[in-house]
Amino acid sequence: MKRSFLVLALLFAATAQAGSPGVYEKSIKQPLNAVYDRVNTAFEEGGFRVVYEVDIGDNLSKIAGKIGKEYNQSQLEGIKSMVFCNGIAANKVGNADPSLLALCPLHVTLIHKAGITSVLFVRPSAVAQGSPALPAAQDLENKVIKLIETGLNAK
Repeated sequence: MKRSFLVLALLFAATAQAGSPGVYEKSIKQPLNAVYDRVNTAFEEGGFRVVYEVDIGDNLSKIAGKIGKEYNQSQLEGIKSMVFCNGIAANKVGNADPSLLALCPLHVTLIHKAGITSVLFVRPSAVAQGSPALPAAQDLENKVIKLIETGLNAK
């Protein structure tokens, strides 16, 4: 009985540590700005237009006094986001299911802590479950993930 409880507890702990299945997450031991620049370049070279960039960490630090003790409890050292779009992909998704144009534009968020930068991306296929746009969303997701990985692996 104790053994099965231990196995169950370990399984629960592993599940709790795992990220959301609806979020792609890839981490690398590199500085935030270097990773950010390479992923941004990969998007631009891969046909995605980066339309907006925001330093969320900097913005939050400016209102830390208002947030009080709730401020940055995860102790993240940096949070940056980029908003991007690809017109052809948006058109394909919108043709299949106009309501999924809510995905457009897409975004990635990069977080940094203890020398590790993680890229976070909400999977369009998770949002498109049950939609006729699922194949287009999956194709879009695969392209974005490939570009993220290209940026992570660039020198």
